[in-house]
Amino acid sequence: MLDLALLPGDYAICRLPAASPLPAGFIEAAMGLPDVISVTWTPDEVSILCPADLAPDGASVEAPWRCLRVAGPVQLALTGILASIVSPLADARVNIFAFSTFDTDYVVVPAVRLSEALAALTAAGHRVTT
Repeated sequence: MLDLALLPGDYAICRLPAASPLPAGFIEAAMGLPDVISVTWTPDEVSILCPADLAPDGASVEAPWRCLRVAGPVQLALTGILASIVSPLADARVNIFAFSTFDTDYVVVPAVRLSEALAALTAAGHRVTT
């Protein structure tokens, strides 16, 4: 059983072309906010998960999503953390976007499927704080 926290507010999943710089002022706008932001560069794209109101102009944007954080820190040697979250969501046919940090894991679900996601996670034995 895991403890999960539903973070407040809507999130956006954004895609910029490969090698794109972060938009001017993006870091400054995010500084001091209590929200989580994830930026991933690959040879094919730049992906940004951020509060919906910070979605960069010119990006492909999917919104609104809601973000769940696993209570951490979670030790890197542990196995099955994401699987224990993703499996019940997959069984409930709730699509997800997952990412991890050094300390913990996050799972983002479509806002329109939030009640189904919370029900599936609770039925799987997880505790969700909203």
